[in-house]
Amino acid sequence: MEKIALFPGSFDPFTIGHQSIVNRSLPLFDKIIIAVGFNTQKKALLNLDNRLTLISDVFAGNPKIEVKHYQGLTIDYCSKVNASYLLRGLRTAADFEYERAIGQMNKAMNPTIETVFLLTSPEYTFVNSTIVRDILFFGGDASKFLPVGVDIKKYLS
Repeated sequence: MEKIALFPGSFDPFTIGHQSIVNRSLPLFDKIIIAVGFNTQKKALLNLDNRLTLISDVFAGNPKIEVKHYQGLTIDYCSKVNASYLLRGLRTAADFEYERAIGQMNKAMNPTIETVFLLTSPEYTFVNSTIVRDILFFGGDASKFLPVGVDIKKYLS
């Protein structure tokens, strides 16, 4: 059976922290679906198509990675794409508490799907999409927090 992991998020923008989690999890899974979802709590800086394109560009040529979008419950989308694993990155203790609660709720809703937590590499612990989004919104240079080679101006519309 193919080991498929879903890495969900709003990814607005996709950062070096996200990239690190995906790269480090590649040996663990046969396929990773990076799923761009809709977050009711956030106002997006990058539109959906640009987020999908940015992430696809970062992982171009890697056959183990698919980039898709979804709406609705993440746990339901896992079933739709046959993902048996939910991949989540943890930066802080607060992230753990939040993600633990979601993981336990997901497990109660669908016991066949496991949540896998990967600790963020220490050098990326402070990288946060919300802060990076604010830097970009106010015209700052956020390039050191984005994957190498990403010209964010190309994706802003």
